[in-house]
Amino acid sequence: MNQPRSWSTADLLTVVRRYWGYSELRPLQEQAIRAGLDRRDSLVVMPTGGGKSLCYQVPAELAQRTDIVVSPLISLMKDQVDGLRECGYPAAALYSGMPHHAVQETEEQIASGRYRLVFVAPERLLTPRFLQLIAPLKLCAFAVDEAHCISHWGHDF
Repeated sequence: MNQPRSWSTADLLTVVRRYWGYSELRPLQEQAIRAGLDRRDSLVVMPTGGGKSLCYQVPAELAQRTDIVVSPLISLMKDQVDGLRECGYPAAALYSGMPHHAVQETEEQIASGRYRLVFVAPERLLTPRFLQLIAPLKLCAFAVDEAHCISHWGHDF
C-alpha cells in the first residue's frame, strides 16, 4: 500500500474553495480532514451546521478516491448528493425507491470510479450486490452520517 501523502493547509483550502467557496476552515475541521487523509479512525462531533460533512468530503476529493457514506435518511442523502453535484462534486447515492435504470446507471459509474463519495443506506451496505460492486474500488474510508440514528438500527447495523 502506498504511503499517505502529506497535504498542506493550502491543499485542503484549494478543494474547499473550489467546491464550497469557503476561504477558511472552522475549528477542528482541519484535524478531522487530516485524520481522513491519513486513514485514521475518528469520531467527529459538531453542532448542526458546524461543517461535519466537509470532514469526509474533502479527503475523498483531495486524495482522488472513492469513499462510502452510510446515511439512514434518504431525504438527507438526496439533498446532500444534489447539493454536491450542484457545486460540481462527484457524488452519488443508492437507495430504495430509485428507478431501476437509475440504479443501473449509478452502479456502472461507481464501478468506473467516477464518484468520490457514494451515499448508501445501512440496509444496503452489506448486501452481496453492493459488496461485489465496491470490492474492486480499494476503499479507504467509510463515514457514518447522522450517527445518532445508530441506536434505531440496533443489532442490524
